[in-house]
Amino acid sequence: MPSTQEKLDWSGIETVLLDMDGTLLDLHFDDHFWQEHVPRRYAELHGIDPERARALLQPKFRAMEGTLQWYCLDYWSRELGLDIPLLKQEIAHLIAVHPHVVEFLRALRRSRRKTVLTTNAHGESVSLKLARTDLAPWFDHIVSAHELGVAKESDAFWPALADLVPHDPERTLLVDDNLAALASAARYGIRHLRAVRRPSSRGPEVETGPFVAIEDFRDIMP
Repeated sequence: MPSTQEKLDWSGIETVLLDMDGTLLDLHFDDHFWQEHVPRRYAELHGIDPERARALLQPKFRAMEGTLQWYCLDYWSRELGLDIPLLKQEIAHLIAVHPHVVEFLRALRRSRRKTVLTTNAHGESVSLKLARTDLAPWFDHIVSAHELGVAKESDAFWPALADLVPHDPERTLLVDDNLAALASAARYGIRHLRAVRRPSSRGPEVETGPFVAIEDFRDIMP
C-alpha cells in the first residue's frame, strides 16, 4: 500500500474538494442500506426470501456501478418499485461522521481555503445526510454530480466542476474514497490527491493503488 506518511505542502493548496460518503461520512450507512435494507424491503414487496432478493438485486447494482444512475435515487425508485428516499430515512440513525472530520473542516475555515463538497450522491441523499450531521455550514460550495449530469468517475466531471466552482487544479486537493474518481481527477490535472484507507468503520482497510491514503483526517491537518 502507498505510504500514509507523505506530507502535504499546504502552502501550495488553495482549494479543497471533499467527497461525502466514505470520506467525510462512514460508508457503513450506505453499505448496510444497499446490501441489507433494500434487499429486505424488496423481499417484503415481492414475497420472497431476503437472500433471493439479494441475489436478484446484485446484478442490477453491478451493472450501474460508476454511472450517474447508480447514485440516482429516482432511478432506483423506478427500477425497484420502492420509495428509496423513504427507505433511507428509515435507517438515518446510522448516518455518522468519520473521526476528526469536524476538526479538519474547522482548520480549513481558519486557514481561509475554499472548501467544496463534491459528491456523486443524489440531492435528496445529500440533504438527508447534511441535515443529520450539521456539516453544511463548513462548505463554501456543495456540488452533487447530478447538477452537472455526469459522475465523478467521468473525465467530463472535472471541467464541468471548474466551470461551476473556478479553481486552479495545480493548487487543489481532492480527498475521496472512490479510486476511479481519483484517477479521473488525476487525468484532469488535480495535483494533490488523497485516498481513504477505511471508508467504512465496519469494513476492512482497502488497497488504494497509486494513491497516498489517510488513516483519518489528522494525517493531513493544515
